[in-house]
Amino acid sequence: MNSWMGKFLLLLIGSLFALQAMAGDKPVFTENGVALRGYDTVAYFTQAKPVKGKKSFVVNYKGAKWHFSSAANQQLFKENPKKYAPQYGGHCAFAIANDKLVAVDPKAFTIVNDKLYLNYSLSVRKRWAKDIPGYIADGDQNWAKL
Repeated sequence: MNSWMGKFLLLLIGSLFALQAMAGDKPVFTENGVALRGYDTVAYFTQAKPVKGKKSFVVNYKGAKWHFSSAANQQLFKENPKKYAPQYGGHCAFAIANDKLVAVDPKAFTIVNDKLYLNYSLSVRKRWAKDIPGYIADGDQNWAKL
């Protein structure tokens, strides 16, 4: 019985440490474990447009699978994921500014000061574009509270 209880306590303590470690990570928007609905986050910067990634070029980052359109983009992301990963974990920037977590349309994107921001839809992106600095300031504050 002591052996069983010791194993149980060890498992419980290990689980608590794992939960604590995960608590520091911000949520990444995924569908079926795939970030950005499979779009290549590096391509937004290198090609200035959304490009669908391939399952043959994948990086696991922050609990999600990130797809890339080429080995070169995959390597760029591996070298500096923070540079290419979208702001707010890939959630809608307009929604984050309004204190909500909402999915995105990878085609509704904007790059501001070398940072990628995504929106729920093209129409939401138009609303967000009316006060990008204000929405980013609000979004940064709200994201920090998560």
